[in-house]
Amino acid sequence: MFSHLRTGLLLAAMTGLFLAVGFLLGGQTGMLIALVVAIGMNGFAYWNSDKLVLRMYQAREVDERTAPTLVPLVRTLSRQAGLPMPRVYVVEMAQPNAFATGRNPANAAVAVTSGLLRLLSQEEVAGVLAHELAHIRNRDTLTMTVTATLAGAISMLANFALFFGGNRNNPLGIIGTIALMILAPLGAMLVQMAISRGREYEADRVGGEICGRPEWLASALTRLEQGARNIENPIAERNPASANLFIVHPLSGRGADNLFATHPSTTNRVARLREMAMRLRPSGNPWA
Repeated sequence: MFSHLRTGLLLAAMTGLFLAVGFLLGGQTGMLIALVVAIGMNGFAYWNSDKLVLRMYQAREVDERTAPTLVPLVRTLSRQAGLPMPRVYVVEMAQPNAFATGRNPANAAVAVTSGLLRLLSQEEVAGVLAHELAHIRNRDTLTMTVTATLAGAISMLANFALFFGGNRNNPLGIIGTIALMILAPLGAMLVQMAISRGREYEADRVGGEICGRPEWLASALTRLEQGARNIENPIAERNPASANLFIVHPLSGRGADNLFATHPSTTNRVARLREMAMRLRPSGNPWA
């Protein structure tokens, strides 16, 4: 409950920042234009974000015939999560990673890379899929799409700031306009990162509950981070705005749980999952 409230407040802050930038650049007219742009961009993202992401990563949809182990595993976990069966995709990529997308649980998709399937055990794959299904159940895919869209729109407005510097409705002047160009995108980035990190921790927790074995996800995260550190994700490098979709940070130059990280520290995530596993103490293996 607290996590959802925190996300709602951060989204409100992002929207408020967007409208404030519009107001500072063009007064009430600028704020109204910013509002119209935000509604249009979010509407487009709501209906098309999943298609755009899957196309960007050249994801291939699979079924029980083409992925006889993966698809039944997703079906079993979906039932345990109380979710409709999502579409399942494989991305032909050496870096081991995974993501979920879609505007709601009825129109969702999960995608894993071929590198992940080669690297992880069946139990670890189950932990990863449970994490991605948790994102779907929590509607994080929509939340992160909206934040990415708003952050992009704020950066776009800031890039146009100099064109409005001489506008009589602009109270900032040239110095204030330059400061706005720098600070507005930075503020949007910080809010986006805060939302993303909070959503990852929550998806780890819910994913551990879905599969019933949090230690599977903990083991997978450790191996995935090592693999992602050593193997480049060229598509994500060209499109860094998509980095927050993945279960582990796909870009080079990763660090700990710092100010600009799209993901929490893997060490912190694993520690939480192992604590959760100790509390659950499952009796027997539900997958045996």
